[in-house]
Amino acid sequence: MSQPSEDAPVWLYDGVCVLCSGSVHYTLRHEQDATIRFVAIQSREGRALAQAHGIDPDDPESFLFIEDGRALAKSDGVLALLRHLGGPARLLLAGAALPRAMRDWLYDRVARNRYRLFGRKTACEMPDPAQRHRFSLPDGT
Repeated sequence: MSQPSEDAPVWLYDGVCVLCSGSVHYTLRHEQDATIRFVAIQSREGRALAQAHGIDPDDPESFLFIEDGRALAKSDGVLALLRHLGGPARLLLAGAALPRAMRDWLYDRVARNRYRLFGRKTACEMPDPAQRHRFSLPDGT
């Protein structure tokens, strides 16, 4: 089992959000090259990354997708993530044709209501042991 490389893309996600956790599972099933590192915002590393990029780790309004030294938030982050996937979600890349302001407006509507619409877990979910090396989770998880 190899460790992700230092320059692997990093997905900073909300580990207690049902939508976010479901998206992580989808990504694990549909990744083209199993290279993405998954960092829960509730982890020590996740909190530091969030704060370094102006995101409140206790009330995150966006996830981040960090690739090639660039941190992409909101719809730009979604599009960057989608470029690593196969499967039906790849069709959402067509959203790149929309102006960023419109994409981010849609993103914000879902992000602000994600717990109400999809639910919230009490703790971060443990990944499959075969994938655990690709995750940064809160201590004790």
